[in-house]
Amino acid sequence: MTHDGPHSDGGSALMYRQSILDHYKNPRNWGTTEPVDVHHAGENPLCGDHITVTLALDGARVRDARFEGQGCAISQAAADILLDEIKGRPLEEVLRMDQENVQTLLGIPLSPARVKCAVLGLVVVKDAIRITRGELQRTGPSRTE
Repeated sequence: MTHDGPHSDGGSALMYRQSILDHYKNPRNWGTTEPVDVHHAGENPLCGDHITVTLALDGARVRDARFEGQGCAISQAAADILLDEIKGRPLEEVLRMDQENVQTLLGIPLSPARVKCAVLGLVVVKDAIRITRGELQRTGPSRTE
């Protein structure tokens, strides 16, 4: 017998799935920042997800973060949720974020293929910061392969 009450794993997973769908259908961080201090795009060629991120910086902190893109619910919702999370954070802290941070934000287990979708936004944000600092050459979109 399964129990999907508010304190069970089934209820939590359902809540997180509903949150992901809500962020996918109603992204809070859609668009571009004003001004655009950092701009970069990325893609997941395996499934066709595409995200373009813009950041407005306040010194060494993220003041605002926005995205535009298309793709699966996981890639788009994860980008939206991630950008909420990085607003106000120091760039160094954002650069230390990893796949585990993204999965924690999503709150559901992901298959290896879905992890690539989920981390696309983080890969793009981190590469954008590195490009802006001159630590990475801009050679086209970032990829999660």
